[in-house]
Amino acid sequence: MKKGKIYVVGTGPGKRQHMTTEAQKAIEESDVVVGYGIYVDLIRDMLTGKEVVTTGMTHEAKRCAAGIELASVGKVVSIISSGDPGVYAMAGLVLELMKNYSSEVEPLWGHDIRNRPDVKIIAGVPAHCSCASLLGAPLMHDFASISLSDRLTPWELIEKRLHNASDADFVIVMYNPKSKGRTHHIDKARDIMLKYKTKDTPVGIVKAAMRDDETVTLTTLGEMLNHEIDMQTTVIVGNSHTFCWENWMVTPRGYKLEPQAVV
Repeated sequence: MKKGKIYVVGTGPGKRQHMTTEAQKAIEESDVVVGYGIYVDLIRDMLTGKEVVTTGMTHEAKRCAAGIELASVGKVVSIISSGDPGVYAMAGLVLELMKNYSSEVEPLWGHDIRNRPDVKIIAGVPAHCSCASLLGAPLMHDFASISLSDRLTPWELIEKRLHNASDADFVIVMYNPKSKGRTHHIDKARDIMLKYKTKDTPVGIVKAAMRDDETVTLTTLGEMLNHEIDMQTTVIVGNSHTFCWENWMVTPRGYKLEPQAVV
């Protein structure tokens, strides 16, 4: 039996043209592609002739375990995530499961570690980078990335991180800002940030970045809740130096600007 291989792939915003060359090659090489149904559908044109395994939301461990088990019988498997696999995605979970399987009395690949599937993490473009490029340059200085989902993290800890990041004047990127079951977390997050940031602080709201239904909105911390925000949305809140010019959101790095000669 040939040795299996696991690629943990970041597909970026989702479509082939936004993926790295390495990510495309991994998927092309794979016998099996495993992923969340919505993300698999975005690359359906790349999956002809491949076995496809999908699960719904909240079944991440089941999905990764299926991929590991298929690789353990000699298949080349891509476990895909949107964005980057190491940012709120599957890379850590795959490695945690591999560690657990390796310590079992009877590992999936037997007692010879040489039979264990190889694992390669393949970088993608995380959502905060895709969204930042559409907004301009909001992440030019230090920033904090915080998910507002309390499915895996207690809300009290999320609140603490929002307080600390706001007090330290970070630009703040908020993932998973709102869902049908969590309609008020974004409201609470905005109220926390207003304790440290002015209501005129620039805010960028990007929904479905680089997909067919993409929307990009520039607003302020005081007005942000008047705009549509959902689970496909990433919200970027500026720091005390962030400004908007034309249709761009800019956080200065602090470079000294030389006076321009007037001819």
